[in-house]
Amino acid sequence: MAGSFRTWSTARSEMERLRLFALHGTEMFGERIARSLGCHLAALEERSFEDGEHKVRPLETVAGCDVYVVHSLHGGPEESPNDKLCRLLFLVGALKDAGAARVTAVTPYLCYARKDRRTKAQDPLTIRYLAAMFEAAGVDAVVTLEVHNEAAFENAFRCPTVALSTAPLLIERIRELAADRAICVVSPDLGGGKRADLLREAVEKALGRPIGKAFVEKHRSSGVVSGDLFAGEAKDALCVVIDDLVSTGGTLVRAAKAARAHGGKKGKGCVAHGLFMPGAESALADPAIDRIVVTDSVPPFRLPPGPVLEKLEIVSAAPLLAETIRRLHHGKALTDLLMYQA
Repeated sequence: MAGSFRTWSTARSEMERLRLFALHGTEMFGERIARSLGCHLAALEERSFEDGEHKVRPLETVAGCDVYVVHSLHGGPEESPNDKLCRLLFLVGALKDAGAARVTAVTPYLCYARKDRRTKAQDPLTIRYLAAMFEAAGVDAVVTLEVHNEAAFENAFRCPTVALSTAPLLIERIRELAADRAICVVSPDLGGGKRADLLREAVEKALGRPIGKAFVEKHRSSGVVSGDLFAGEAKDALCVVIDDLVSTGGTLVRAAKAARAHGGKKGKGCVAHGLFMPGAESALADPAIDRIVVTDSVPPFRLPPGPVLEKLEIVSAAPLLAETIRRLHHGKALTDLLMYQA
């Protein structure tokens, strides 16, 4: 009994050292994480000034604490990605100045992660510059969800990084959608092939039966997308198109149409981040896509009421991020939650 009490007491003491903050625009997401963790969101002050500058500071003691700051760095509806990034970095700096033992930035959607290589002469490597800003502010670790290129993300940072996979969130939903039907996991381009193949293997293991795979050729030059090659096993299958994000929806629809043209029966889109930029409400209304499953890393505030919103199904990433925070806080392994596993 005494041993049990000491174990409970130690666990409680460790959790008392955890602080979870969520900045303006990500409070609801932060609340969902807090509920999963069994804690509360720590209080902070955010002020905006007439000239556009702003101030943020913690209102709870953080000295000696293990601190996690949740902020999804997507644009809108009130602030740009740059505004959100600036607020996050300023809060990290204030937390370090206040004596926080460790500060982890939890960015469900990480801005600028797509600019990870040079495609033209003198192109910027923006993800590397972003990493330098995080480190300069005092970030000890970064947690994000389904980055565009996990290797480029990891190589850009010198501090520890965690790139979570949406696979644990999507597998059960794909199982429900498929029932006993044949399934084909489709990558909309060669670059996403590894992501799609890892999800396919996980679904195959979960269902205990073979799952087909396919990919669509895609070339982009000066904003124009081309490529006609389709290879895979789509015939008579439920075709699940996997991608890290959906912007205008053109890539998703293009892949779904190609799969249907090669015998696929239904088209489902499964993506981590739903940006839904202008034009998505038209493109994604195409009947080639029956349903779109996204996480809540970005609220679908850009979509007007209509057929696309009716197709949308949102799966919360908050429990996954809460479990990640719990394990990081207690020094436990994350292997089964990461995007790429051996």
